[in-house]
Amino acid sequence: MKISERAQRIEPFYVMEVAKAASKLATEVAHSATPMIFLNIGEPDFTAPPLVQDAACQAIRDGLTHYTQATGMGPLRERISDWYLSRFKVQVPASRIVITAGASAALQLACLALVESGDEILMPDPSYPCNRHFVSAADGSAVLLPTTAAERFQLSADKVQAAWGPKTRGVLLASPSNPTGTSIAPDELRRIHQVVNQKGGITLVDEIYLGLSFDAQYGQTALALDDDIISINSFSKYFNMTGWRLGWMVVPQRLVPVIERLAQNLFICPSTISQYAALACFEYDSLFEYDRRRAEFKARRDYFIPALNALGLTVPVMPDGAFYAWADCSAACRARGVKDSWDLSFDLMQHAHVAVTPGRDFGRADAHNFVRFSTASAMPQLHEAISRLKAYLEPLK
Repeated sequence: MKISERAQRIEPFYVMEVAKAASKLATEVAHSATPMIFLNIGEPDFTAPPLVQDAACQAIRDGLTHYTQATGMGPLRERISDWYLSRFKVQVPASRIVITAGASAALQLACLALVESGDEILMPDPSYPCNRHFVSAADGSAVLLPTTAAERFQLSADKVQAAWGPKTRGVLLASPSNPTGTSIAPDELRRIHQVVNQKGGITLVDEIYLGLSFDAQYGQTALALDDDIISINSFSKYFNMTGWRLGWMVVPQRLVPVIERLAQNLFICPSTISQYAALACFEYDSLFEYDRRRAEFKARRDYFIPALNALGLTVPVMPDGAFYAWADCSAACRARGVKDSWDLSFDLMQHAHVAVTPGRDFGRADAHNFVRFSTASAMPQLHEAISRLKAYLEPLK
């Protein structure tokens, strides 16, 4: 059987490969004094709040389980529109909002609608690996532009201008970013979009962590800049509904029929039960709980990253959102006598029973010197992880 070239271009998602190894080892040490601590997967430890769970159960009891429109339920699109106005003071018509089967489906739809074979999309290095694979699946190419800590690991307008070539179609940014937790300053994002506009390109912004912004300077939606910006969002992170597979995208009005046609053929519709549940995300009690949890994520960041820095696992830029720590592990690699972050991750897994994610997935320039910690776990686990990391590293000093 001949495998398509398209499929062969898609690299493994190494985050999940490492997770499989960690899960296997976890079963072996589950009843030991040091069971596995998982700081590798970007998934909130919180579940959907009670009102959201109740809404899902009620939808099932009421038989509300049939197909919806491919663009999603009208009332949910309206709720999201209201949320943009109340949270970000930005008017986003419900007619421009398309509900999707997670942010992944939204990115796939955007790439299929806008990327031609041979097109190039500029992205920062490091960045979330699946984003470049969505471009590849649409027969385009992701062009990773190395970034530095001084640039907050984000692209600048100057870099976009310098890298733009005859095949460039646009940019795909993330703010806040996975794996760094850093955001693009709104003024710089405006300048990037101006460059893209002048070139006749597209600006795609992954905003799935926007609800988990900790700094008002950065916690603003790109949709405030221009109606032509395409924003991708999700119920997974801020709304704690990872396995419910529900997201949305905001697109220019003229693009809605195109996205709808693709969605009809590829997905039929997003999960109906998840959509009914998501309506309850915007109730007062739910939003109050989400903001309480955001404060908890910030408290975890404020404890964990200084603790990492004290151990020599230096986080060069304090994240302003999400729940990640992008830590330079080159000194730890030298101390442990391992080659890079990939080997260090497995060494750490074996000897300290702490699972982290090596940088291999996220970039090509300097990612081998970094590991990504997820701070989405409860504070007692983070305290225990720091204790184990200290014991793991101290004998080598």
